[in-house]
Amino acid sequence: MDQLSLFENEGYHFPEELLDFEADFLTQKEADDLFDLLLKEVSWQQTSKTMYHRTLLTPRLTAWYGDKNTSYQLAGKTIAVNQWLEPLKALKEKIEQRFNYRFNSVLLNLYRDNSDSVAWHRDRDSELGDRPIIGSISLGQARFFDFRKVDDHSKKYSLLLNHGSLLLMKGDLQETWEHRVAKSTQKMKARINLTFRLIGDVY
Repeated sequence: MDQLSLFENEGYHFPEELLDFEADFLTQKEADDLFDLLLKEVSWQQTSKTMYHRTLLTPRLTAWYGDKNTSYQLAGKTIAVNQWLEPLKALKEKIEQRFNYRFNSVLLNLYRDNSDSVAWHRDRDSELGDRPIIGSISLGQARFFDFRKVDDHSKKYSLLLNHGSLLLMKGDLQETWEHRVAKSTQKMKARINLTFRLIGDVY
């Protein structure tokens, strides 16, 4: 897809109330240190799902961290959440203080290279409640984050998520827009994405 301006496309304005974006939420050193620590310390796992009688490996590695006794339903399975690593908890609290929201868990995704991806989807799991707010931190390789309107796929937008950036998704975004990180033909290094969420509660 063409890489378009996030907030304007041929006279149509992306609803800015659905997103907050800060390209330099973390300093270069903060982002570098956190990326190196997570790459080494996290017990990354590759999940699988069954589609059309075939078992497919998810094209990225994942891990969950959060409050004690927190769990998450994924593809009909209950996923136990690891207790917080201190740097992740500190980052959670920084985002909460900056935007006055509350989170109790974080999903980590490791995109190992340009072949790793996440398909078009909306974060509408029942554990997230209505109109979930998700704080997304990007580390490492910059990747395009694509949006498309659920009822009109001609409305497509992309935002380059750079090292140390924060994207806050809110409002009706998960109801009216889908998002993805696509595979690329260009060689890419590793990227870690952290999505802070509130599971099993409402705002």
